[in-house]
Amino acid sequence: MEVTNITEYQAIAKEKLPKMAYDYYASGAEDQWTLQENRYAFSKILFRPRILIDVTKIDMATTVLGFKISMPIMIAPTAFQKMAHPEGEYATARAASAAGTIMTLSSWATSSVEEVASTGPGIRFFQLYVYKDRNVVAQLVRRAERAGFKAIALTVDTPRLGRREADIKNRFTLPPFLTLKNFEGLDLGKMDEAADSGLASYVAGQIDRSLSWKDVKWLQTITKLPILVKGVLTAEDARLSVQAGAAGIIVSNHGARQLDYVPATIMALEEVVKAAQGRVPVFLDGGVRRGTDVFKALALGASGIFIGRPVVFSLAAEGEAGVRKVLQMLRDEFELTMALSGCRSLKEITRQHIMTEWDASGPLPAPRL
Repeated sequence: MEVTNITEYQAIAKEKLPKMAYDYYASGAEDQWTLQENRYAFSKILFRPRILIDVTKIDMATTVLGFKISMPIMIAPTAFQKMAHPEGEYATARAASAAGTIMTLSSWATSSVEEVASTGPGIRFFQLYVYKDRNVVAQLVRRAERAGFKAIALTVDTPRLGRREADIKNRFTLPPFLTLKNFEGLDLGKMDEAADSGLASYVAGQIDRSLSWKDVKWLQTITKLPILVKGVLTAEDARLSVQAGAAGIIVSNHGARQLDYVPATIMALEEVVKAAQGRVPVFLDGGVRRGTDVFKALALGASGIFIGRPVVFSLAAEGEAGVRKVLQMLRDEFELTMALSGCRSLKEITRQHIMTEWDASGPLPAPRL
């Protein structure tokens, strides 16, 4: 059966993967309210398309932190990709490079920064968890720099791991043939089996709960790489991110895997964009499954979006070819949405191209011709 949209990969992945692996990728925290909301919230935003505009040529190219990419669709960090497919992060890196976009490698990848760099050219960011042992962090950041990674995405929403009940039920642990490749030499690469979730126990033992804004400053003393703060959901923290010297903000609720009942990221986006006041770019991750979703995020002020689960599900289904297809399908849908909305370049996508429930209180702003 031909796959015609990226959501269809999830069912294929569910059939192919062991239950423990599929549940790890698919599930959210506690009641999974935010998990459903991340998707559902997009349906509350409608289009105001402009007609009779020459859309013969559509340009989706953009720059992120000065790097030119083919489209504002990038790959979010997701852990343990070799649990989905033997080629894991190698396949994802090659697919991102072929699509002319950015891949973010997880700290908890099953391939090291050096291995991913060896796949060939490409613009890559490195997602960082801050360990209690700061020497480990400094070493890891240096390795990412040496391997040619261009930015650090600092995850700030995980002082403790969210309660993911599927992982507790399954007693989740990394399969014996896999390790956290970036930590192998540091005796931090293995995850022990635990009475609940092996990952939750690992996080409790290794990740620094004391992480604070001063550490964002500290990170800037050990690296020249730009730092994206990943996990911002409020105007207050957007302002603090800018003050702390962040080069950008990723509006993220960790794929609804941390605190349940936080809003969908698309609902938090505009508040964060307004607080950032154009001083740094704001990106979105969480719930993007259609080109229409990408357009809606950009109309609300995002500079680009990141996809996570679609990557691991397509990887499980078809390896590198699956990830390539996901990126191509999203690109094609986004291009079509732009054309049908009357936008020929990203800068032509405006707030006037969408309407939301919370706009209804007053008259719509006068259209710009």
